[in-house]
Amino acid sequence: MMSETRTKPGAGCAPGTDPVVARILAARDMSEPDQIGAYLEPRLNLMHDPVVLPGVESASRRLLDALERDQGIAIYGDYDVDGMTATAILYHMLRHINPQARITTYVPHRLDEGYGLNSEAIQQLAAEGASVVVSVDCGVTAVEPARAARAAGVDLIITDHHNPPTDPGALPDAFAIVHPLLPGSEYPCPHLCGAGVAFKLAWRLATMAAGRPVVDEDTRRMLLRLLSLAALGTIADVVPLTDENRVIASNGLRLMRQTGLPGIDALIEVAGLNERSVDAEDVGFKIGPRLNACGRMGHARDAVELLTHAAPGRAHEIAQALNEQNTSRRETERRIFEQACEMAEAEGMTSDDCRVIVLAAEDWHPGVVGIVCSRMVNRYHRPTILMQRDGDECRGSGRSIDGYNLHGGLQASAEHLSRFGGHDMAAGLALETSRLADFAVTLRRHAHEQITAEMLVPHLQLDCAVSLEELSVTTVRAIRRMGPFGRGNPHPTLLLEQLRVTHDARAIGAQGKHLQVLAASGNGRAIRLVGWGLGDLAERLRAGSLLDAAIRPKINEFRGRVSVEAEIRDLRLADGGDVRTRGRVSVRSH
Repeated sequence: MMSETRTKPGAGCAPGTDPVVARILAARDMSEPDQIGAYLEPRLNLMHDPVVLPGVESASRRLLDALERDQGIAIYGDYDVDGMTATAILYHMLRHINPQARITTYVPHRLDEGYGLNSEAIQQLAAEGASVVVSVDCGVTAVEPARAARAAGVDLIITDHHNPPTDPGALPDAFAIVHPLLPGSEYPCPHLCGAGVAFKLAWRLATMAAGRPVVDEDTRRMLLRLLSLAALGTIADVVPLTDENRVIASNGLRLMRQTGLPGIDALIEVAGLNERSVDAEDVGFKIGPRLNACGRMGHARDAVELLTHAAPGRAHEIAQALNEQNTSRRETERRIFEQACEMAEAEGMTSDDCRVIVLAAEDWHPGVVGIVCSRMVNRYHRPTILMQRDGDECRGSGRSIDGYNLHGGLQASAEHLSRFGGHDMAAGLALETSRLADFAVTLRRHAHEQITAEMLVPHLQLDCAVSLEELSVTTVRAIRRMGPFGRGNPHPTLLLEQLRVTHDARAIGAQGKHLQVLAASGNGRAIRLVGWGLGDLAERLRAGSLLDAAIRPKINEFRGRVSVEAEIRDLRLADGGDVRTRGRVSVRSH
């Protein structure tokens, strides 16, 4: 039920701040002018000095030494967007510093090799001439591969952001480990993604090579190009878009069309984004899935080629192939999702007394189960682990809800696992099929201890109540400038009260799945409301009905006409009857 709480007008905002934006910021505990200024204008000079990132100094010196001595350098990445972009960031910076450098890239095959560093690959890279192997977005728990690197005479540099071992003595014996969460770290932004860590290493490489904090103009332009790659990884990996991550995402998106990288241009074209700027939603739903499809359905080396050295013609060819793989991925995902929902409900995993979903099936594609986990979490709002059962082994992925550390849950169940890794919100794992039942019991016990019943209920938090008259095009554009939106910086959700439905609501779209409501305020201001997946409510919203709506305002531009409309997040009939309740609804207070 929607709360009747009100929020106070914003105070302390800089002159010229839109009043609605000021109220939203105040509701989010931002009232100091300096704080608000940094948020509304996330300038590059707000980024932290890479020198304070643990391990970055020794890693930079070793890489520059390898460049000077013409030693082979292998960049060992991961097969998701974060790993691909991190690989590309280091590749471009090392090439910029020494265009003749002997650099190779390596990304494991998701199905044949699995996630992370593996000893066989390191031995292969050493045999092919690599003196230094630098990992990106993986490696912080790779103890055996680190031993293999030393035995092969290779200096292993690990750059990662996934949760490190709780025991510092369990860290890999590598030449250097670059990680914001190492024991004793004082790095101000602990939630960098893999591409963010790679960008900070690239930045330090640039300044160390220059011998001064300020680099030349060509190197500065290169760093700005790489910022767009870091933004892709930051948004796609769903790290909190706060602090330095907000600076990376905001500026990287702004510069996305100016990278001069054929791979980025080709991705923008196949995603149908040529006519406008790229935002976080585009990365999350259009660019990111196309890159990920390569690692999920084929081999991520094609996407790495796209982002590193592909010429324009080859980049277009790869991007088109990614488009086709993404179509195949969607169909596979739909099938697995439907099966997983049926199994979870049939086995009682969606009931109130079960607080985690753990499922495995033989015909589930292990490259797709992770994204299906995310859909399961959205539907059932509980941590979900899905695995492919392949004979004696099950392997797959998990996704969590806010407040539950999935990696911690796997640590508590480690006796049943062959291997695992990840962070609070997402993880990968493998185990013997014979241990599946015991693993599920142990994880369920841990989840039941850590997850309250309230945490299993989706929580829609409203920023403030507004009048329809306040939602001008200027105001909605000002709200949009609060982006990029994502985890840690959700899209503002506003409360509109006492709207009168002016025409019977309609079910629109394919099979009438979606809802359109035309409504007006008491002063006659009208708005079009659209509810995705709410088409079944149309018959209950007749002309003359009064309703309250939780909405996300949007700008609609059609044939030169610009207007405000809104996406429905929740509805309530003004007489107190719930039309739709998506869990708990509250208004932020401050």
